Amino acid sequence: MKRTKKIKNRKKSFTTIQQKKQAQRRMRLGLLLLVIVMVLAAGIRILHPEWLSGKYSEIDNAQVDASKPDITVKLLTPNPYSRPGIKTGKIKGIVVHYTANPGATAMGNRNYFEGLKDSHVTKTSSNFIVGLDGEIVQCVPTWEVAYASNNRNKDTVSIECCHPDKTGEFNKATYRSVIHLCAWLCLKFALSPDDIIRHYDVTGKNCPKYFVEHENAWKQFRKDVKKALEKSK
Repeated sequence: MKRTKKIKNRKKSFTTIQQKKQAQRRMRLGLLLLVIVMVLAAGIRILHPEWLSGKYSEIDNAQVDASKPDITVKLLTPNPYSRPGIKTGKIKGIVVHYTANPGATAMGNRNYFEGLKDSHVTKTSSNFIVGLDGEIVQCVPTWEVAYASNNRNKDTVSIECCHPDKTGEFNKATYRSVIHLCAWLCLKFALSPDDIIRHYDVTGKNCPKYFVEHENAWKQFRKDVKKALEKSK
């Protein structure tokens, strides 16, 4: 009986020692992880303080430069109706739109936005417009608000896309350029394809029409952006 009791006590003592060692290992691991997090946070504060501030920032490196598509910069005249000059904050997403104007060109849409400074018909614009031949026109700088995505204007970049007919489906040239532009913007603002949304996802509006009415096409669009991103790395 005494021997059995001693064996049990030894087992109990051994189990207690094991538990203490496990607790010590967990504590050391926790401290190590805490140190790593603190070092990373300190590095970000030193190298990229803007990432923590919520202010506008963009990545400027060789990879971003190499993947940039051809863009015609035709900025709108500052005015309250299409280029209000309001500063954006940290860019958290890209919003895809369609013009709802079959056959219209990128420059034609850009000139419509420009004309709002005189007509005062409405308040609308976009950072970029992609045309029927795949041309990309920039209307508003990415560090300024464009009147495109309602309550997401201040933390997103907007892209208006031209389309040949009332279905709203982009032709091949437009599609390729939008993919290229989205991939470049993802690199520029450290975003992923999941951060690309439709106007519909903000307000429920049927925009871009084809991607709202064809969910599989929208999923494929994001996959194609992901492929383009992988190729650029």
